[in-house]
Amino acid sequence: MHKPYIEQQVSRALSEDLNGQSAFDGDITAQLIPPTQQAIGKVITREFAIICGVEWVNETMQQVDSSLEVEWFVKDGDVAKPNQTLFIVKGPARAILTAERTALNFLQTLSATATTTHQYVCEVKALGSTTKILDTRKTIPGLRLAQKYAVKCGGGQNHRIGLFDAYLIKENHIQAAGGIKQAVSRAQELNPGKTIEVEVETEQELIEAIDAGVHIVMLDNFDVEQTLRAKELADGRVKLEASGNMDGEKFKDYARLNVDFISIGGLTKHVEAIDLSMRFSEI
Repeated sequence: MHKPYIEQQVSRALSEDLNGQSAFDGDITAQLIPPTQQAIGKVITREFAIICGVEWVNETMQQVDSSLEVEWFVKDGDVAKPNQTLFIVKGPARAILTAERTALNFLQTLSATATTTHQYVCEVKALGSTTKILDTRKTIPGLRLAQKYAVKCGGGQNHRIGLFDAYLIKENHIQAAGGIKQAVSRAQELNPGKTIEVEVETEQELIEAIDAGVHIVMLDNFDVEQTLRAKELADGRVKLEASGNMDGEKFKDYARLNVDFISIGGLTKHVEAIDLSMRFSEI
């Protein structure tokens, strides 16, 4: 992750909390505490988690008060068990309390995405499958790159970052362009180095996409039998991605087929934050 990106995200998040003011002026509750009071904040996780968000926490502490000292006992991608200490922060009590919520918001949200991804990846491995788990663009607005990074921390792969780095030609694109062949041909002309993926809903569309020379075909809501047939038709000429409500147990049936990819929107859109807690003590 690029530091300027993290700096901007943290700055926006703190501005929401502080109404664009400094930490000293914007946190009226922290003003109840003497400015010279020193403290230690110890953050634990109350549940199993794959950690993600270390640099967001560090940046939050730095922007609130550069004198805060953070000591980590885990790194991004590490497994954390219930009641495990993740980090401690030392310094002015006011600053720690001002930074606490923003820092934990980042850490619990990104760790949630990493943890969910990890669970899917582990289940695929347990099945003996070679299928790769992909994310989607169904991310929390403003957290696209952060959540994509969290997916990788959890062992998954990024589908595409946005609308700029790969083609995903869907139903409406196909209709507007005049057909699969026309859409793919135009994409090849405009950006010959970009990956081209086409979403198909029928066997005939699959054949058209393969003949057009795409790299990946997304099988939209194909059932298991249709997916097996798609593998036969593709015969290794294109990679296949199973997609469509793959959350929960459904994805296992497709993983057993060893499709190349399964994309799961729930990795980033159905985020249930990891339960974290800061234990605060004065020095």
